Amino acid sequence: MSKPLRVGIVGSGFGGIVHAPAYRAQGRFELVAIASPNRAAEVAKERNIPYAFASTAEMLAGVDLDVVSIASPPFDHKSSVSISLEHGKHVLCEKPFGLNVADCEQMVGAARRAGTVCAIAHEFRYTPARIAMKELIENKHLGELREIESSILSGNLRAESERANSWWFERRRGGGISGAILSHMIDQTTWLAGRIPIRVAGFERTANSIRKHRGTTFTTDVADGAFVLLDYGHGLIGRALADGTRAVESATLAVHGEKRAAAASGPNVIEATMFAIDAEETAELQLKEARHAKLASLHPNVPPFVSLLDQFADAIDGKAAELPTFEDGLATQRVLEAIGYSTT
Repeated sequence: MSKPLRVGIVGSGFGGIVHAPAYRAQGRFELVAIASPNRAAEVAKERNIPYAFASTAEMLAGVDLDVVSIASPPFDHKSSVSISLEHGKHVLCEKPFGLNVADCEQMVGAARRAGTVCAIAHEFRYTPARIAMKELIENKHLGELREIESSILSGNLRAESERANSWWFERRRGGGISGAILSHMIDQTTWLAGRIPIRVAGFERTANSIRKHRGTTFTTDVADGAFVLLDYGHGLIGRALADGTRAVESATLAVHGEKRAAAASGPNVIEATMFAIDAEETAELQLKEARHAKLASLHPNVPPFVSLLDQFADAIDGKAAELPTFEDGLATQRVLEAIGYSTT
């Protein structure tokens, strides 16, 4: 049996909530350390992680690792990715890949020089509805594709909604709904299309620039809505929107072909009902249960994240794998920058 792949996590928020339990559950990895400037020791104790460090550099100097899993905020990605690659580690980096295209290009170059396995944490590719949609496309069930549309609506950024002030509400640090949510949607649309877009149009919108939290107010310059139109050539377009100012919680993905359409919808990306639609009938499709569905009690994102880690482990072991690559992350970043998500 192969020896466990030793993992260090960067970031104590999503890193502690999702990355840590997912790595521990997958089986091929050994969770060794966590790095964060503020809460590393606390999360290490909560999650039974042996070592805690204040920075990625200290972690790399302090313990022997095979993999660095970067779940820190976007403004840290370039630094943590770069130093991890300098040390010859395999890297899994959260989305959005970086703050701008130039930084992402540098990270892609560093990954190629390092020659290690590098991936972006787009775990939603591995939900049952997305897998089924990809299969329908690949087996030509829908005919020639004409449109892929995706929307995620929520109410957590309405004027009356309260969220604590943090980096998430600062554009210069990579905050806002474009990087947090639209990046996933651009990735899934491009993945389903099977090619990168040749033209992009869109914009970000800030409807509620004054936020409140526990009796205080603050100003934000990040997007609470983001909208993009993508031209993939050969008659195929994509539309994606993410809006946090709506009255409903809803996630929809639909692919329209010349023979029929397929649509998946539900209250969020993970919980979905799927239909095939043509001129004569609408039929509900029975989705396979998520491969790691039993892990949903840990966090709803853990089952698809463990499926991502299955592929990550296979790639590290030299096996065939289907992964969101750093090059995929760069392609998504080009779209984000085209609609205004960039520090440049």
